[in-house]
Amino acid sequence: MEKVNGIGGVFFRARDPKALSAWYEKHLGVDYYDPVPWKQREGYTVFAPFAEDTEYFGRADQQWMINFRVDDLAAMTAQLEQAGITVEADPDWDSEVGKFARIHDPEGNPIELWQPNQ
Repeated sequence: MEKVNGIGGVFFRARDPKALSAWYEKHLGVDYYDPVPWKQREGYTVFAPFAEDTEYFGRADQQWMINFRVDDLAAMTAQLEQAGITVEADPDWDSEVGKFARIHDPEGNPIELWQPNQ
């Protein structure tokens, strides 16, 4: 059976796509696709539909949430906070798969940060 071998893109609507792309590049290192797309490092990717009434994403009308893997969650958190970005963390979110934190982009989209256990 043929299988896909990774995520080729994440596409979503934005009020100001240019400004939002610049924010992702500046604060998270996710390069805009032109002229060369962002190249991520190989690793685990969780693909998990949630129940439509989940509160995990925040707003009831929020249809998606992206999760980015990080090497050092504490360092990433400090970097984001120094840039004036609010970082939510809750020890109850951490589990046998790693540590988690959450931020929101300037348009209110939730972003989960995940430091997998080694």
